[in-house]
Amino acid sequence: MTITLRPGSTVMFTGDSITDCQRLESEQGLGFGYPLRIAGEWGLRHPDRAVTWLNSGIAGNKVMDLEARWQADVLDARPDVVSVLVGVNDVGWHTYDPDGYVIPAEDYAAGYDRLLAPLAETGADLILIEPFLLPIRGGLEVGDAHLDLEDQKKWRADLDPKIQVVRELAREYGAHLLAADGMFAELAATTGPEYWAADGVHPTPAGHTALAAAWLRLVA
Repeated sequence: MTITLRPGSTVMFTGDSITDCQRLESEQGLGFGYPLRIAGEWGLRHPDRAVTWLNSGIAGNKVMDLEARWQADVLDARPDVVSVLVGVNDVGWHTYDPDGYVIPAEDYAAGYDRLLAPLAETGADLILIEPFLLPIRGGLEVGDAHLDLEDQKKWRADLDPKIQVVRELAREYGAHLLAADGMFAELAATTGPEYWAADGVHPTPAGHTALAAAWLRLVA
């Protein structure tokens, strides 16, 4: 069953740099990625159903960072729909930040659950987007760190249980799941991963458009 966006609904996108996408430098505050594409396509399709689109993504955020600002940046906006994409920094933090450490899947799950619990009380509809990672043969540049294929395999081993966490939380909270990791893997099988995310993490324009199209299939 899809989510019905009624006239006057407020939709909140939140997460890390993939959602942020330079939102503070954009005129609408939506950034230049999938939230902007979603808002634009929705407006084109449904000029009779105006929706307020908000973006509170911040580059580099992990679940614990979202927790610290959840009340002010998400709950206080009283959104009707909340779309969350967070996790890749929870996987790789220890590899690119001198102060970083390994975040167990259990801690990721507990923190994510604390984000969703108050939203369930408000009756907001939830869209949870799986974190994703595409293998890049030339390696990934993350901050000052270079990740070769072996490093990327370690990220993948850490990411997979966190993707499972998102799937389980989606079932528990009756949220709509956007299976982004599998979607990008399928798309990359024919074009190569760099076409969708040049660094394996941040989508290209085509990647953001693919995310937007998948998201729009969850609403009506």
